[in-house]
Amino acid sequence: MREIRQLARRARISLTATEPPRPQEGPIGLAKFGLTERELAVLRLLGQGHTNAEIGRLLFISPKTASVHVTNILPQAGRCSRVQAATIAERAGLLDQD
Repeated sequence: MREIRQLARRARISLTATEPPRPQEGPIGLAKFGLTERELAVLRLLGQGHTNAEIGRLLFISPKTASVHVTNILPQAGRCSRVQAATIAERAGLLDQD
């Protein structure tokens, strides 16, 4: 414990008790993007690195439909690239869900 305190002090990290984090209800901040359940599923797969063709195959939709969903997700999420959308999915906890 002494070593932890020394390391925290060097890193200027407080070890005093703070308000515990509140449990979250669902994915972080995704409601504000107004995504549908299908778009959330596409975003989850996008975040896992799948291509439009793979997303289509996994969700039993055409690659073109998957592409349309991705095209709709990007501006709703306030991002302009697949990588940024994948980052949102990861930060929102979508990649950890079954």
